[in-house]
Amino acid sequence: MCYGPEFIANAVQEWLARIGVKTLYITPGSPWENGYCESFNGSMRDELLNGEIFYTLAEARILIEAWRQHYNTVRPHSSLGYRPPAPETAMPPWLPSGSASLHLRSAMAAEAILH
Repeated sequence: MCYGPEFIANAVQEWLARIGVKTLYITPGSPWENGYCESFNGSMRDELLNGEIFYTLAEARILIEAWRQHYNTVRPHSSLGYRPPAPETAMPPWLPSGSASLHLRSAMAAEAILH
């Protein structure tokens, strides 16, 4: 058995007590007390889990990671003015040789201005 999480939780509770912070627990059976978590859980269930059957753990990991990336970088969130929380950024592809030369994607090349 692994008791790592329990030890971490105890250490966090001790630290909070030392600095004078009191913890506030959610009442069991009261999911409405943690709206952020419940909203995420509902979105994940509606948008991913209800429409997939995972045959292997590897398949589940790949599909869940793809959904997580979409959720955080593409999917609009109404609470953020229909913008994603962490929009995709332009990342230059690296050469297989490990060269540090910058190569722009074709869509970005028109926007690049060299000085």
